[in-house]
Amino acid sequence: MPTEIIPRFTRSLSTAGVLLGALFFAASLAPSLIPRPFAVQGVLSGFSFAAGYGLGVLLRWLWLWLGFREPQPRTASVSKLVASTVCLTIVGLFLWRASEWQDSVRLLMGLDPVQRGRPLEVAGIAAAVFAAVVVLARIFRRLKRFLAARAGRHVPGRLSNIIGAVIAIALAWSLVDGVLLRFALRGLDASYQQMDELIESDVERPVDPDRTGRDASLIAWEGVGRRGREFLASTPSSVELAAFLGTPAEQPVRVYAGLNSAESVAERAALALAELVRAGGFEKSVLVIVTPTGTGWIDPGAIETLEYLHRGDVASVAMQYSYLASHLALLVEPSYGAEAARALFREVYGHWTRLPRESRPRLYLHGLSLGAMNSDLASDLWDVIADPFHGALWAGPPFTSPTWRSVTEERVPASPFWLPRFRDGSIVRFFNQGVTPEQEDAAWGPMRIIYLQYASDPITFFDPRSAWREPPWMEGERGPDVSPRLRWFPVVTLLQLTVDVALANSTPVGFGHNYAPEDYVDAWIAVTDPPGWKPEDIAGLKARLASAR
Repeated sequence: MPTEIIPRFTRSLSTAGVLLGALFFAASLAPSLIPRPFAVQGVLSGFSFAAGYGLGVLLRWLWLWLGFREPQPRTASVSKLVASTVCLTIVGLFLWRASEWQDSVRLLMGLDPVQRGRPLEVAGIAAAVFAAVVVLARIFRRLKRFLAARAGRHVPGRLSNIIGAVIAIALAWSLVDGVLLRFALRGLDASYQQMDELIESDVERPVDPDRTGRDASLIAWEGVGRRGREFLASTPSSVELAAFLGTPAEQPVRVYAGLNSAESVAERAALALAELVRAGGFEKSVLVIVTPTGTGWIDPGAIETLEYLHRGDVASVAMQYSYLASHLALLVEPSYGAEAARALFREVYGHWTRLPRESRPRLYLHGLSLGAMNSDLASDLWDVIADPFHGALWAGPPFTSPTWRSVTEERVPASPFWLPRFRDGSIVRFFNQGVTPEQEDAAWGPMRIIYLQYASDPITFFDPRSAWREPPWMEGERGPDVSPRLRWFPVVTLLQLTVDVALANSTPVGFGHNYAPEDYVDAWIAVTDPPGWKPEDIAGLKARLASAR
């Protein structure tokens, strides 16, 4: 009978697994870097309960394997009753505190407090997720036993168990990776491709016939993709710049080559260079090679800030390498972004080095998120050491970024992980929301590298090792946007950070992975040293950028 299914299911659960699962469930309600809606919290808590339950079952199996006895039936029934009472008490207490913990993150980010934590909904979703995971695990166990029994006709018992487990894992992986994941990726790929090709009515083609995408351009408007059209269309005019600055300004140059602008990576890079030359990019004082995110998006606040600071005397060039979201691009084509970034850098840098030193623009690199990592991989020290570019501003670098990892791990020991100091500060410095580094030990060297990162950005501070050790960014002083109530829990913290990565862009501007235009101001000033800016002028620019977002 259907009414007997739930009692039968609960009776079949492991006491040790339920106890440990309840502890994991309770820990999952604690705050992490990003505020969580109740539905997401329910899913996270369900998987956390399942992880704890699985670990409890594993410990019970180890107990029996070591030769210890299980409790007698009467003792076992009492143990289950006590365990159920303890679990319900723990779950109830922590659900009651969950809203308060979430508010400790929300208030730091300027969000309204949670009016109602919806504990029953969270518990219901978590129970459904946990039950689904347990059912799938039991299906897998039955499959393994069936395969082991078949293998047992020909090989010894222990070996047949190993063979059954290996074949079952292979079949499950084939189903997930070869069927479900591939089908999902095909659907997402088609969806993102359609979005990339969409020409939106509210994105106006540049009026100036000399601008990229217009009549004289080597790059067709239709071929630059949706994100490229947004980037080109949002270029501020010299009139707009002058109106705010109160002084004459130049027309900035923006060049963007989309996936459909040419057939191959090499051809797109060569086309971008040719368009940059045609548009007069090398006649500007500042030239930036921009690496987009996975979708081809470029943060308009980052480039517009630079254009204001240098009164339009700026050229920027970018090339699309994907139309997928960054995490999907990293999964499907992990090396393609770096390959495209290297191709564009070689073209632009090669042309730049052939120009007279006294008249060529200062050359910089920029990227946000996956664009920051691929921009970092665009060049090698040995390629540029004889004639280095002038610097880079990398925002929200992913935790896998090689230079970021190396510099952060070799930081001055007294500096926090989320805002480190690297050696004497003459090459690399770190910025976050309105916080500039303390007085460095040395002046800037020939190359200036700035990392703009928020302490609440899980894209930057995700750490797979948090499953078994406390992340270093939790040690000592916390970042200004990180809850003081955040604590480390084995396994659960990794699950929380995984959810945080998925929610990283859902925060208000200026937190998480959502970078505010005004926070680029101090970073660009430190990297490019624009002339003629007074403190009151800088404050006015920040206010203008903040009001326009």
